[in-house]
Amino acid sequence: MKLTAEISMYPFNENYLDPIQWFIGRVDSYNNIQRVTNAMATQVCGEYADVMSMLAVEMQAAHQKWGKAVFVCKFIGGELDLAHSE
Repeated sequence: MKLTAEISMYPFNENYLDPIQWFIGRVDSYNNIQRVTNAMATQVCGEYADVMSMLAVEMQAAHQKWGKAVFVCKFIGGELDLAHSE
């Protein structure tokens, strides 16, 4: 089963762009997960277990490296066209 998720990261860090860019770079290392980022959030799509596993690993890594950060996630079962725009 496919899963599409939208993730926003809010680091408790004055220089907030570095942790966000670092996180996105880490997400890009997963060849089995599609990623699209806009000014507000990052959307990912892949197999359900792969997406959830990636998020668990990378959110923990972000907290360990950067300290406190809030992650806001939305999930929808199924595969959405991340290239779609209106």
